[in-house]
Amino acid sequence: MPTASQSPNALPLYVQISELLIRDIAAGRLIDGERLPPERDMAEDLGISIGTLRKALADLTEKGLLERIQGSGNYIRQGGTQESVYAMFRLELLSGGGLPRADILDVTRLAKPDDLPAFGTSGEGTRIRRLRYLNDVMIAVEEIWLDGDAGTVRRDLLSDSLYRYYQKQLGFWIARAEDRVTIGKVPDWAPEVFSLVPGTVTGFIERFSWADRPKPIEYSRTWFDTNRAHYVQRLK
Repeated sequence: MPTASQSPNALPLYVQISELLIRDIAAGRLIDGERLPPERDMAEDLGISIGTLRKALADLTEKGLLERIQGSGNYIRQGGTQESVYAMFRLELLSGGGLPRADILDVTRLAKPDDLPAFGTSGEGTRIRRLRYLNDVMIAVEEIWLDGDAGTVRRDLLSDSLYRYYQKQLGFWIARAEDRVTIGKVPDWAPEVFSLVPGTVTGFIERFSWADRPKPIEYSRTWFDTNRAHYVQRLK
């Protein structure tokens, strides 16, 4: 569930709550016209203060996803903007939604190995390996390669959202991405705590990401547990 973080790039707690609700709306877990529980009950269930919850609800209201009726309650409204920090994160719990978070396993700058597809302009890159969660459910291991010309990545400043880190610390924003979803074998570096042992065939995502340059600035690969999560792409 949402947690406070010491990283200056971490999402504020109220934004985490807003993101969680946006993903639940997108997944259909919260439907148009549904009345949310009383604010005190919601805050207690989420382990946050009333003030933090109200800031999250105000954010949803601004996006047109919530109608707050004095004396009646808070009601979900479909049709507003669902733009969010995690708009490009396509994995969801089998039941839908879930707030993404990550544990960093390794951050290393090194020469790009031969098994990587061509991307970027440098012969070096920063490799980031992470465990991914939705709420408290471990769902995936991932390996992200950021082109060496994009800047220096500091592990102590990373937060759950790498795209937010890129924007705030490296000065660029991921504008578009291309995903290729197939199956693959869990890598041998996956930690023992992961739900699938190395070599297990499971869901596999390759992603190329672009900023404001003609070549992709980032390449990533994700192995996700299909017993816990699925890949969702909604078209409008």
